[in-house]
Amino acid sequence: MVAVSELVSGLDAELVRLGYKASTMVWYRGCWRRLERFFASRGVQEFSLDLAMTWVDQACGGFFDKEQAGTLKPTDVYLFRVAQMLDDFAVHGAVLRRYSRTVGKLTAGQVDTLARFRASLQASGCAASTARAYATVAGEFLAFTGRRGGLAGLDARVIGAFVATLAGYQAKTVEHKLCALRSFLRLAAGDGLIDGAVLVAVPAAKSTKQARIPSVWDPADVAKILQAIDRGNPCGKRDYAIILLITRLGLRGIDLKRLRFADLDWPGNRLSVVQAKTGNRVQLPLLKDVGWAIIDYIRHGRPRSDCPQVFLRHTAPIGPFSDQDHLHQILTKHARAAHVPVGEKRRHGMHSLRHTLATRLMEDGTPVEQIADILGHQTVTATSAYLKSSLGLLAQCALDPDASPSGMTR
Repeated sequence: MVAVSELVSGLDAELVRLGYKASTMVWYRGCWRRLERFFASRGVQEFSLDLAMTWVDQACGGFFDKEQAGTLKPTDVYLFRVAQMLDDFAVHGAVLRRYSRTVGKLTAGQVDTLARFRASLQASGCAASTARAYATVAGEFLAFTGRRGGLAGLDARVIGAFVATLAGYQAKTVEHKLCALRSFLRLAAGDGLIDGAVLVAVPAAKSTKQARIPSVWDPADVAKILQAIDRGNPCGKRDYAIILLITRLGLRGIDLKRLRFADLDWPGNRLSVVQAKTGNRVQLPLLKDVGWAIIDYIRHGRPRSDCPQVFLRHTAPIGPFSDQDHLHQILTKHARAAHVPVGEKRRHGMHSLRHTLATRLMEDGTPVEQIADILGHQTVTATSAYLKSSLGLLAQCALDPDASPSGMTR
């Protein structure tokens, strides 16, 4: 076991290294002081997750009761994160399940190494999205090793510590990050930056491709979510248009966030976007309900801005969504407002709506090749995964019960 004060000190230094904002650190440090006083009042010096959760329960005015009733506030969840983060750091010595805030803090040498890695990926024919994603992981790893001796001091212990930060991610995400790490280390070994023998320290991740059944929504739940959105306010207008675009046209989240006014062909009633994942241009019909939802947002909800992107964040600073924002909070918010269950057994990100559309089209008898074309899949192999959910849901996979099967044609 470790003393609370020692654990807090170590975590403080790690969050600073990760680039957490000064204002965020002020908030964390305030919480830690309250937690330390609570432990001291109980005469306990060593950290215990059970006692930390007792503090969370009291500080929230009944955390577990609120959780059971579904009335937790964001501030309650943040306090839970404080306790959980301390426990994770005590066990793994790392901050788990985080988005990287460190790539911009690399040294000049690390930036050069990262640039060579990205160039090698592009030269080998990797898709632009793959090169970008792998480079992000490599940047995270370089920043992680910065305070652990750098690449020159890289050994199995450091690699193991980095792998520990992946705990809690979906298996497919872990597989992706480990593949990226292995690819980067091969380049580093080839450049003489590391001993190639450390590659064996990267654990193998069993391929999960085609293994998981895509998560889909019940059509009645989709209808409830759309109906629950308050379209009388700007955020509601935006969220309604976003969810409708994905449920009806199957756009990827990244393409929706990057959607520009120039991509909308109003006279031709179509939408044309270059997909971030494949680099291919896909054209989709601008269905009437989708078009009017976008128009309503642009005219009556969108903040005044010269940004070329259609959809913007409504909190300062006003601007487009970042690529790291997965928008899952939007869907979760309105699902809860509609009293649609959202739990750990169901993936509730925006991509699940894309899964639902694909399954609905398959149930309607749409050829797999056409579905692959609509979704922007490069091969029908990826599309065939929806056969699993189609068999499970049978005829209940219609996305919009009020729409005719011909509502999505090309």
